[in-house]
Amino acid sequence: MTPEEKLAELGLALPPVPAPAAAYVPALRTGNYVYTAGQVPLVAGKLPLTGKVGAEVSLEDAAGLARTCALNALAAVASVTGGLAAVVRIVKVTGFVASDPGFTGQAQVINGASELLQDVFGEAGKHARSAVGMAVLPLDSPVEVELIAEVSG
Repeated sequence: MTPEEKLAELGLALPPVPAPAAAYVPALRTGNYVYTAGQVPLVAGKLPLTGKVGAEVSLEDAAGLARTCALNALAAVASVTGGLAAVVRIVKVTGFVASDPGFTGQAQVINGASELLQDVFGEAGKHARSAVGMAVLPLDSPVEVELIAEVSG
């Protein structure tokens, strides 16, 4: 089963890659690696929720947003590889969580992204990861995710 078929089985499809909002590209391939820019949870060009996790946004909602960020990152990867079949493994995920000062569940939020990647790629979706709290993210997004994928020649 291809990664796109696994996404379809989950009721998901790769979204269009949004045009960059500043001086960067959504994904860059160098050798056998693709690095994505930070992806916020845009759905049809809009953020479904804004604000700080632990205040305006629940941990559960933020984990769902992290899942959307990962889906957007996969779309960026596919845009420079011709599809997700080129992905050999997900190497690293970095998740940023706009956090209320007392919120300490960043790892649980970014699990939303990690679990999607493992659902799509199985063992090859298991990755190293950082989950960090931030004061604020672009567009007042509650979460942002970037990843590094190893791809075939």
